[in-house]
Amino acid sequence: MKSSVITFPGSNCDRDMDVALKKFGFQNKMVWHNDIDLPKSDLVVLPGGFSYGDYLRCGSMASKSKIMKSVINFANSGGMVMGICNGFQILVETGMLPGVLLRNKYLEFICKNVFVKIKNKQNIFFKNIDNEILELHIAHNEGNFFCTNDQLKEINDNEQIAINYCNENGKIEDQFNPNGSIENIAGILNKKKNVLGMMPHPERMIDKYLSGEDGSLFFNNLINNIK
Repeated sequence: MKSSVITFPGSNCDRDMDVALKKFGFQNKMVWHNDIDLPKSDLVVLPGGFSYGDYLRCGSMASKSKIMKSVINFANSGGMVMGICNGFQILVETGMLPGVLLRNKYLEFICKNVFVKIKNKQNIFFKNIDNEILELHIAHNEGNFFCTNDQLKEINDNEQIAINYCNENGKIEDQFNPNGSIENIAGILNKKKNVLGMMPHPERMIDKYLSGEDGSLFFNNLINNIK
């Protein structure tokens, strides 16, 4: 399986994602944002970080990079695209996913482990994964997912919510919402379910001795579903 990770000026999780993808069997290539064409890929990843220093609006400048036209065309043709943290912000800025990512509720940068509950497994990203609850890591200042009431209804009607913030037992309540996201949303899918954006970092949880292994469950499941 072949993957491509897009690197923007200010990306800082692109190498972590490269390590994670290769660990679980992907043949990965790093692609510079100013390139025009994507390599042949089964999966394209927009990594976390602070593209263009988060100036203007998180992800807005990166969404105009030359490579993004190819990424959008790839997704429109059914290709798998995943955006993590800043990558999620880029996806909403391109319109590939609905909504926006606002400043965290308490206006503080958050860096900690969180629990998320998988809401929709009817997609390649989460299909066949055994666990209902995953412990992953977040590190963001603008992770507060917001959308209009009409958008929220459409997201729910189309079962586009992928994961919600919860506690270790799977309870989805305000007190377990780290950033104020509407309905504790931690990640969403597009209507076709081939584009995923989420704030938590699975690539930071792939080693039981350093962090945790729930990210390993995610990547191992993902490559098996793509095969």
